[in-house]
Amino acid sequence: MEGTEEKRSIEDDLRLIEEVIARLENGTLTLEESLEEFKKGVSLVKEANDRLGEAGKTLKLLQENGEINDF
Repeated sequence: MEGTEEKRSIEDDLRLIEEVIARLENGTLTLEESLEEFKKGVSLVKEANDRLGEAGKTLKLLQENGEINDF
């Protein structure tokens, strides 16, 4: 995705998704640029969803056991 693929936070993902949406809504992109932005947005949504899923698993384990376990 971006040059240095550091671990982003969910907040970073959401900010980037909002930026993609703003560029798409602007209406100044060519069709090719719009398609690239859309692909980028879909990828960001998938990554954010994966992170939320992992956070959900952690919360479930915490609720069940009263502590966070490695999994």
